[in-house]
Amino acid sequence: MDALHQKVEDALDTIRPYLEADGGNVAVVEITSDQILKLELTGACKTCNMSHMTMKAGIEETIKRAVPEIKEIQSINR
Repeated sequence: MDALHQKVEDALDTIRPYLEADGGNVAVVEITSDQILKLELTGACKTCNMSHMTMKAGIEETIKRAVPEIKEIQSINR
């Protein structure tokens, strides 16, 4: 795991307890060479009707504060 990926994981670890409390989680799918972070909501978060709000208000804000080198965050739901 490279340093950027570790910084992202560390930032996500700060909010994972809240996601896990509701039966969900988030996983890093990819960090592209142009610093686009692709995330997948898992568990209950994947089907929750509030997942868009969770992604925008919780996850994206946390990542942007902790890892400013990430230029964009995309939600990939498979």
